[in-house]
Parts: sequence; structure tokens; C-alpha cells
Amino acid sequence: MAKDYSKYFLKPSLKDAARRTKSATPIIRSSLVIPEALQDIARDKKYWVETFGCQANVRDSETLCGILEMIGYTLADSTDNADIIILNTCAVRENAEEHVFGVIGGLKKLKTTNPDILFAICGCMIQEEKMVSTILEKYPAVDILFGTHNIQNLPTIIYNAYMSKERVVEVYSKEGEIYENLPCVRTDSIKAWVNIMYGCDKFCTYCIVPYTRGKERSRLMEDILDEVRELKEKGYMEITLLGQNVNAYGKDLHADYDFGSLLIEVAKIGIPRVRFMTSHPWNFSSTMIQSMHDYPNIMPYVHLPLQSGDDTILKKMCRRYTVDEYKKLYKEIRDTIPGVAITTDIIVGFPQETLEQFENTLSLVDELGFDSAFTFIYSPRTGTPAAKMLDDVPIEVKKEHFNRLLEVISKHALARNSAYLGQTVKVLVEGKSKKNSDILSGYSESNKVVNFTGDANMIGKIVEVKITRAKSWTLDGEQVNGK
Repeated sequence: MAKDYSKYFLKPSLKDAARRTKSATPIIRSSLVIPEALQDIARDKKYWVETFGCQANVRDSETLCGILEMIGYTLADSTDNADIIILNTCAVRENAEEHVFGVIGGLKKLKTTNPDILFAICGCMIQEEKMVSTILEKYPAVDILFGTHNIQNLPTIIYNAYMSKERVVEVYSKEGEIYENLPCVRTDSIKAWVNIMYGCDKFCTYCIVPYTRGKERSRLMEDILDEVRELKEKGYMEITLLGQNVNAYGKDLHADYDFGSLLIEVAKIGIPRVRFMTSHPWNFSSTMIQSMHDYPNIMPYVHLPLQSGDDTILKKMCRRYTVDEYKKLYKEIRDTIPGVAITTDIIVGFPQETLEQFENTLSLVDELGFDSAFTFIYSPRTGTPAAKMLDDVPIEVKKEHFNRLLEVISKHALARNSAYLGQTVKVLVEGKSKKNSDILSGYSESNKVVNFTGDANMIGKIVEVKITRAKSWTLDGEQVNGK
């Protein structure tokens, strides 16, 4: 009797994904299960993983690559000679999803030259009911769909796709677990991403992340510190602690530590550079700020999403702070941490945003003078509360406001960068400039992109660079005395 593979057809539910309980998060340390026959199937086969979206997705892709290589796949040179292609997707913005659909359309021709190729899509986009239905209906070349909660099941998912010759859809809509000891292939030998927590419980009205990533769940501090120690032993120069909202780290554990104390313990390990992202203004503690002041290897850079400079819009967004509270926190960070750079996120054209409310945002951005900002025109995410609001701001108005905001941001970005002229900054050299192979490129302690003339042997090291030119988004300089 043929095996029934219908049980592997599990579609997402945003309603189920929104549920939150007070139950403790399971921590699973068991080894990866790989069907024995799959290793025979994967022998001499190649994989390709393409990543869209945030740093959390990059870290997930490192795990995907680790699992694929444990199965027996090796990395392909390109999609053209891959036997399995995985697109790890993002759902935060509408244009990110449109980009993925464009890539799917471009890759479907590979099926004609290699009918046995497996084409898989995973990540946040697949946690959305609407997106899964669209792919199943319009993109028959896609063989596998799986979500953010079952990366650890990848070997079985692939095996079922090979054996059933049918589509495999496995998307869990739940609070989530924490899986330790999964393999990974780091994409960088200089800088590394370290997950400290997963998920989000803030439920900002415009955001799909709480539905796609599950509840806030923290890794144990000892597991994080073990990973950081291992990275230090391997010679990594910089780590970034990752979470949808790192400020909430530890709250679900009911332990005697929080993110501020984690930062201190990580800094003590001695990695040359420690960063973190992203921070919600809510729960941003003075302990965090003081630790950045006290430990020189915690880099003076904070990404602090504002989203709007108007209290009414902030309330509609469910951001949980006021403009005055944000300003107070911003000032404390600036006053406490020498040379700190602060960047932000801002949404233009939120439903029913008036001209006066936009002007309030513009005025606040001009007052605070961010080092840089990621600006977005609002796009509705199906299933979120904001998607049900009357979106009566014409797109022409949104674009006009977007451009006005960008002018103010650019002005202050240039002013902040111009303050570095003539100064010597420490740069972690990441490689040659993409635009000019004779120029080296890296990041300063305050996360400024620095392009400079210097010795290529310095790649992977921290060097001193004198800044000779400032632009809105980058700095130019010269290496100082070979240091």
C-alpha cells in the first residue's frame, strides 16, 4: 500500500499564530534526524540558498546551509547547477514579497532543463495564509513550502518531497520552541550573528512579525555565552546579538538576569566588538546604556526605531511610548555614550495620517538629527489590525512626504558624518570595496561605512583610518601609519 503523504500538507493560520500562553518555552537539544536513504539521494548533489530580509533570516539561512551539508549536499556555484534551491523569505514589506515572486518566476525555467530539481520556499512569507495560497495556485514549479518554526525538520521535509513526488507543505503556526545544537555554515569569517531570543509579543498594529516568528522566547544565558566563546576561539572579531526586540531578553525566563546583564557578560568574554539589534524604545533600560559606556568593546551604536513623531499615530501603531518618552531615552543615550551613533526606522503614510501628524514627525526628526534612518511608505500586511484601518492617504501624498523626510534625514546624516572630518577612527576591515578593488571598506565603531586606501593584508583586522571626506552615507579616509 502506498504511503499517505497528506499529513505533510499543513498550511499556516494567522489566528493560531497570534495566540500567547504563559507556558515555558521548550528547549530542545536532541540531534538532527536525517533519514538514512536521504544521504544516498543527496550524494553528489548541490544546494543553493538565497536570503531575503533581516539579519534573523541571514542567521536562519546559515542553519539551513548547515543542515544541507550535514545531509550530504555541497554548495553550488549558482542556481544553474543546483539540485535544490531554497528561498528564505521576508514578509515585513510588500516590496520584499514582490521581489520573491519575481525570483520564483525567473527560476521556474530551471525545471525544464532539470525536472528533478527541488524548489523550496521558507521563512516569514510562508507563515502567511494568503502567500501560501498564492504560491500553490500560481507557481506550480515550487515543490516545498515550510515556515520559520520547522527548519529543524528540513531533512524529513526534503525526504518526503523526493519520495512522494508531491508538493510538501509544512507550516506550523505556534508560539515556538528553542532548538540548540543545530549545525550552521557561517557566511562570514570576521563577523557573526548570535541569536539571543526569537519572536515578538509587542503586536504593533502594522507588523506581521509576531505572527510569523512566534512569541518572545529567550535562549539561556549559558548557551549564548558558550556560542560567543566558541566564536572568539575561532578568531571572530565582531558579533551581533540578535532578537526582534533584544530589550525583552530574559523576561520570559523569570531569571535573575536581563539584556543589560547579558551584554556585560558577553563583553567580558573579550570579543573585540559586540553589537546588538534591534531595540524597541520600550524596555530600553539604563543598565543597557551604562554597560555601553563602561565596556569599550560594546560598540557605540544603537538602532532605535521611532516609526512616527506623532503621539496619536504612535498610539494607533501600539508602540507603547510617547514622543516625550522617546526624546528622553534618546537624550540619555546621547549624553551617556561618547561618540554614539543612533539610527531609526520611520513609516510614512500610516492609515489616516494627516499633514499635521506628518509634520510632527518631520519636526522631531529635524530636532533629534539621527545619523541615518530607514524610511518606508506604509504597506498593509494582511492579518494585522492596521490592514483593517481606512487607508485614506493617497499614494502621491505618501511619496511626497517620503521625499521630504528623506531630505531632512540626508541633511543630518551628512552633518553627523562631517563631524568625523580630520578624526582618526578604528575600522574593522571587511574587504575590498564593491565599486573599486583598490579601495578597502569596513565599519567604524559607530557603524559608519568607511572606504579607504590601505593594505589588503589588513582585511579581518581593526585599523586606524583618518577621515578625509564625508558623505551622507559613507566616509572616505586613509590608513594611518600602517596601523
